[in-house]
Amino acid sequence: MGQKEDSERLRELEVLEALVENPEARQADLATRLGVAVGTVNWLLKRLVSKGYVKVKRIGRWRWRYLLTPRGFAEKARLTQQYLQYSMRLYRDTRKEARRLLKELKERGYDKVCIEGDPKNDLVDVYRLTCLEEGIEVVNSDGTIEKKGGPTLRVVNRELAIEWPKEEDNG
Repeated sequence: MGQKEDSERLRELEVLEALVENPEARQADLATRLGVAVGTVNWLLKRLVSKGYVKVKRIGRWRWRYLLTPRGFAEKARLTQQYLQYSMRLYRDTRKEARRLLKELKERGYDKVCIEGDPKNDLVDVYRLTCLEEGIEVVNSDGTIEKKGGPTLRVVNRELAIEWPKEEDNG
Protein backbone atom coordinates (compact mmCIF):
# COMPACT_ATOMS: atom_id res chain seq x y z
CA MET A 1 0.00 0.00 0.00
CA GLY A 2 1.36 3.39 -0.99
CA GLN A 3 1.77 6.45 1.17
CA LYS A 4 -1.07 8.22 -0.69
CA GLU A 5 -3.47 5.35 0.00
CA ASP A 6 -2.38 5.32 3.65
CA SER A 7 -3.06 9.03 3.87
CA GLU A 8 -6.53 8.68 2.31
CA ARG A 9 -7.46 5.83 4.64
CA LEU A 10 -6.27 7.84 7.63
CA ARG A 11 -8.43 10.77 6.48
CA GLU A 12 -11.43 8.44 6.16
CA LEU A 13 -10.79 7.11 9.66
CA GLU A 14 -10.52 10.65 11.03
CA VAL A 15 -13.82 11.63 9.41
CA LEU A 16 -15.58 8.51 10.70
CA GLU A 17 -14.24 9.15 14.22
CA ALA A 18 -15.33 12.80 14.07
CA LEU A 19 -18.84 11.82 12.95
CA VAL A 20 -19.19 9.32 15.80
CA GLU A 21 -18.26 12.09 18.25
CA ASN A 22 -20.50 14.71 16.62
CA PRO A 23 -22.97 13.52 13.94
CA GLU A 24 -24.21 17.07 13.44
CA ALA A 25 -20.79 18.58 12.82
CA ARG A 26 -20.67 21.17 10.08
CA GLN A 27 -18.32 20.52 7.18
CA ALA A 28 -16.38 23.66 8.08
CA ASP A 29 -15.82 22.32 11.60
CA LEU A 30 -14.68 18.97 10.23
CA ALA A 31 -12.32 20.76 7.86
CA THR A 32 -10.78 22.69 10.75
CA ARG A 33 -10.40 19.53 12.83
CA LEU A 34 -8.75 17.63 9.98
CA GLY A 35 -6.66 20.54 8.73
CA VAL A 36 -8.05 20.33 5.19
CA ALA A 37 -10.27 22.43 2.92
CA VAL A 38 -14.06 22.27 3.20
CA GLY A 39 -14.14 20.93 -0.36
CA THR A 40 -11.97 18.00 0.72
CA VAL A 41 -14.37 17.21 3.58
CA ASN A 42 -17.30 17.42 1.16
CA TRP A 43 -15.53 15.01 -1.21
CA LEU A 44 -14.69 12.61 1.65
CA LEU A 45 -18.26 12.64 2.94
CA LYS A 46 -19.67 11.96 -0.54
CA ARG A 47 -17.21 9.11 -0.92
CA LEU A 48 -18.14 7.61 2.47
CA VAL A 49 -21.85 7.91 1.60
CA SER A 50 -21.32 6.24 -1.80
CA LYS A 51 -19.52 3.34 -0.10
CA GLY A 52 -22.47 2.89 2.25
CA TYR A 53 -20.53 3.86 5.40
CA VAL A 54 -22.49 7.02 6.21
CA LYS A 55 -26.13 8.08 5.86
CA VAL A 56 -27.01 11.76 5.59
CA LYS A 57 -30.18 13.21 7.05
CA ARG A 58 -31.33 16.82 6.70
CA ILE A 59 -32.13 18.41 10.07
CA GLY A 60 -32.54 22.01 8.96
CA ARG A 61 -32.22 24.24 5.94
CA TRP A 62 -28.40 24.12 5.98
CA ARG A 63 -27.86 21.48 8.66
CA TRP A 64 -27.17 17.80 8.24
CA ARG A 65 -26.73 14.78 10.49
CA TYR A 66 -24.18 12.19 9.43
CA LEU A 67 -24.81 8.73 10.84
CA LEU A 68 -22.49 5.78 10.52
CA THR A 69 -24.15 2.68 9.14
CA PRO A 70 -23.28 -0.79 10.45
CA ARG A 71 -20.90 -1.04 7.47
CA GLY A 72 -19.44 2.31 8.50
CA PHE A 73 -18.77 1.10 12.04
CA ALA A 74 -17.18 -2.06 10.66
CA GLU A 75 -14.99 0.00 8.31
CA LYS A 76 -14.00 2.30 11.17
CA ALA A 77 -12.93 -0.73 13.22
CA ARG A 78 -11.01 -2.16 10.25
CA LEU A 79 -9.26 1.16 9.54
CA THR A 80 -8.39 1.55 13.23
CA GLN A 81 -6.81 -1.90 13.29
CA GLN A 82 -4.93 -1.17 10.06
CA TYR A 83 -3.69 2.16 11.44
CA LEU A 84 -2.45 0.50 14.64
CA GLN A 85 -0.63 -2.18 12.66
CA TYR A 86 0.97 0.47 10.45
CA SER A 87 1.96 2.54 13.50
CA MET A 88 3.56 -0.43 15.23
CA ARG A 89 5.44 -1.39 12.05
CA LEU A 90 6.69 2.19 11.72
CA TYR A 91 7.74 2.17 15.39
CA ARG A 92 9.62 -1.14 15.04
CA ASP A 93 11.32 -0.02 11.80
CA THR A 94 12.25 3.31 13.39
CA ARG A 95 13.77 1.60 16.44
CA LYS A 96 15.71 -0.82 14.22
CA GLU A 97 17.18 2.01 12.13
CA ALA A 98 18.01 4.03 15.25
CA ARG A 99 19.82 1.06 16.82
CA ARG A 100 21.78 0.49 13.60
CA LEU A 101 22.94 4.12 13.48
CA LEU A 102 23.71 4.20 17.20
CA LYS A 103 25.80 1.05 16.85
CA GLU A 104 27.83 2.84 14.19
CA LEU A 105 28.10 5.86 16.46
CA LYS A 106 29.46 3.70 19.31
CA GLU A 107 31.88 1.91 16.95
CA ARG A 108 33.37 5.30 16.08
CA GLY A 109 33.89 5.97 19.78
CA TYR A 110 31.07 8.38 20.53
CA ASP A 111 28.89 8.22 23.62
CA LYS A 112 27.03 11.53 23.12
CA VAL A 113 24.85 12.84 20.33
CA CYS A 114 22.79 15.90 19.52
CA ILE A 115 19.28 15.25 18.14
CA GLU A 116 17.80 17.85 15.83
CA GLY A 117 14.28 17.68 14.46
CA ASP A 118 10.81 19.08 14.78
CA PRO A 119 9.77 18.64 18.43
CA LYS A 120 6.23 17.85 17.19
CA ASN A 121 7.58 14.83 15.29
CA ASP A 122 6.92 11.83 17.56
CA LEU A 123 9.85 10.00 15.97
CA VAL A 124 12.23 12.48 17.63
CA ASP A 125 11.05 11.10 20.98
CA VAL A 126 11.47 7.52 19.74
CA TYR A 127 15.09 8.30 18.76
CA ARG A 128 15.74 10.04 22.07
CA LEU A 129 14.46 7.04 24.05
CA THR A 130 16.47 4.64 21.91
CA CYS A 131 19.61 6.68 22.62
CA LEU A 132 18.98 6.45 26.33
CA GLU A 133 18.39 2.69 26.13
CA GLU A 134 21.60 2.24 24.15
CA GLY A 135 23.65 4.26 26.66
CA ILE A 136 24.11 7.26 24.36
CA GLU A 137 23.80 10.61 26.12
CA VAL A 138 21.56 13.09 24.32
CA VAL A 139 23.00 16.60 24.38
CA ASN A 140 20.76 19.57 23.65
CA SER A 141 21.26 21.27 20.32
CA ASP A 142 22.65 24.41 21.99
CA GLY A 143 25.98 24.13 20.18
CA THR A 144 27.82 22.43 23.06
CA ILE A 145 28.36 19.11 21.34
CA GLU A 146 29.34 20.67 17.99
CA LYS A 147 32.19 22.50 19.75
CA LYS A 148 33.42 19.13 20.98
CA GLY A 149 33.11 17.69 17.50
CA GLY A 150 30.29 15.28 18.21
CA PRO A 151 27.76 13.88 15.75
CA THR A 152 24.18 15.06 15.22
CA LEU A 153 21.16 12.87 14.54
CA ARG A 154 18.93 14.76 12.12
CA VAL A 155 15.27 13.76 12.01
CA VAL A 156 13.28 14.99 9.01
CA ASN A 157 9.77 13.54 8.71
CA ARG A 158 10.38 9.76 8.87
CA GLU A 159 14.04 9.87 7.90
CA LEU A 160 17.02 9.70 10.26
CA ALA A 161 20.61 10.48 9.34
CA ILE A 162 23.85 11.06 11.23
CA GLU A 163 25.82 14.19 10.47
CA TRP A 164 29.41 13.45 11.41
CA PRO A 165 31.91 16.07 12.58
CA LYS A 166 34.14 17.53 9.86
CA GLU A 167 37.20 15.45 10.79
CA GLU A 168 35.09 12.26 10.36
CA ASP A 169 33.94 13.36 6.90
CA ASN A 170 37.49 13.25 5.55
CA GLY A 171 38.55 10.12 7.34
